[in-house]
Amino acid sequence: MHKESTGSLLRIFIGESDKYEGKNLYRYLANYLRENEYAGITVLRGITGFGKASIINSSDLLELSSDLPVVIEITDTEENIERLKDLFEETGMIGSALITEEKVKIIQYGTR
Repeated sequence: MHKESTGSLLRIFIGESDKYEGKNLYRYLANYLRENEYAGITVLRGITGFGKASIINSSDLLELSSDLPVVIEITDTEENIERLKDLFEETGMIGSALITEEKVKIIQYGTR
């Protein structure tokens, strides 16, 4: 039998070259979230995308981009996601990135 619960999924859309405190933002976030015992994070690297500036960044061999799109997915309790959003607001860490949030049903989270 599954132990179901609810949580939140936060998606952050950034560029691969975005930085915070001199480190790649996606790496900084992954380390921060692990150190602060968040439930999980996945960083996805896109092959093509554009944002508010409408500049297409692509991984085409003839036109290598150093700023490919990156999506950071963070799943945790609603309370922890709210704390994280407060941190983003206080620090300006995320800058002008697009952030989306949705409620999720967690079917299973590990067996340890």
